[in-house]
Amino acid sequence: MSLFSRLFGSKTPEASVDMLVEYQGFHITPEPMKESQGFRLCAVIEKEIGGEVKTHRLIRADTIADIEQCREASIAKAKQMIDQMGERLF
Repeated sequence: MSLFSRLFGSKTPEASVDMLVEYQGFHITPEPMKESQGFRLCAVIEKEIGGEVKTHRLIRADTIADIEQCREASIAKAKQMIDQMGERLF
């Protein structure tokens, strides 16, 4: 796999649609990405602004061996980003 495809997330994330979390008007969906050493922390953050759904894909270098722990960490990191940046994420 090329460096660019690894950097830009061509690996299929482990879908967690049933784990959608609402936080301060944002929707967070954890989507850990399978890696050789575990799961990469990844989440999708969405919010409707002016009638349009805006999306930010959060991908971190952190990897966690357990998928459930990675989902929880993905949600926690997304909440932290929302607290720090709010709608400036988009």
